[in-house]
Amino acid sequence: MLGLLSTWACAKEPSPAELKPYTETVPGSQVRFDMVPIPAGRFRMGSPASESGRGGDEGPQAEVSVGAFWIGKYEVTWDEYDQFRKQAPKLSKGADAPTDAVTGPTPPYADESWGFGKGRQPAIGMTWHAAAEYCRWLSAKTGHHYRLPTEAEWEYAARAGTETPWSSGAQAASLANSAWYADNANSVPHAVGSKQPNAFGLYDMHGNVAEWTLDRYDPKRYAALKGKAARNPVAMPDAARYPHVVRGGSFEDDAEHLRSAARRASKPAWSRRDPQEPQSIWWHTDATFVGFRIVRVDDDTPALKDFKSKVTRASPNE
Repeated sequence: MLGLLSTWACAKEPSPAELKPYTETVPGSQVRFDMVPIPAGRFRMGSPASESGRGGDEGPQAEVSVGAFWIGKYEVTWDEYDQFRKQAPKLSKGADAPTDAVTGPTPPYADESWGFGKGRQPAIGMTWHAAAEYCRWLSAKTGHHYRLPTEAEWEYAARAGTETPWSSGAQAASLANSAWYADNANSVPHAVGSKQPNAFGLYDMHGNVAEWTLDRYDPKRYAALKGKAARNPVAMPDAARYPHVVRGGSFEDDAEHLRSAARRASKPAWSRRDPQEPQSIWWHTDATFVGFRIVRVDDDTPALKDFKSKVTRASPNE
């Protein structure tokens, strides 16, 4: 069986020794965030048909290779996201940003933390567009290229060399020390990094909050990858608000939804209680379980290096 660990040494990419962990400060603040290097390698994306709790969109499994990258040690916190809200310029209601402008979120309809608190709590409730624009803003501020992880990068980082349903093991009981989920979270998200990390040193890849990825959701995506030497695959988004892929499960979810291969598609119901017309492109009123983490890839493809969300207030819901 092909495993991650057996392929790392063969990859013709920067080695782990060439990519170092680092801490960066958000310019204009004292807020810091940590980035962890992930070595290049190959893995089987998706889940085998025999895996308990498997969804139909998790297969057929496809062999995928990814290049080396950095990924956030933790989910993006309110300390970090609020710098975006404070520092990025705002547009008047109803206006769309100029082509290359990076603007901040409009005010939320209700308490954006939903009573869960801020600080080192994971930022929640933002749309895919908002998460993507945060990355673009952070790139402009720091001079480093940050973006959302692709589905392939996210799953590769979550597995951390494993082929079991969870990076912590083959049984759901193994999540007790590594994840906040329905069995132990008491229906609230928790401060990032308060459970044990996976073998890559990443915290909360399973549970706490589900995490946006860059990809547009396609339930038949893996069938298109099957039998190909897929390298850094990504389903590029268009201007539609939905659906995009969310990974990892959350504090509200059962163990099966926290599996490394589990996929979830965003949908209009996540803004069901938003009374505005059109609804906000920045905030979800009914997705308090969603957050995100960032990646950095210095040698990204032009399409990803220059990526900008195409979502506007006029974007369709489907």
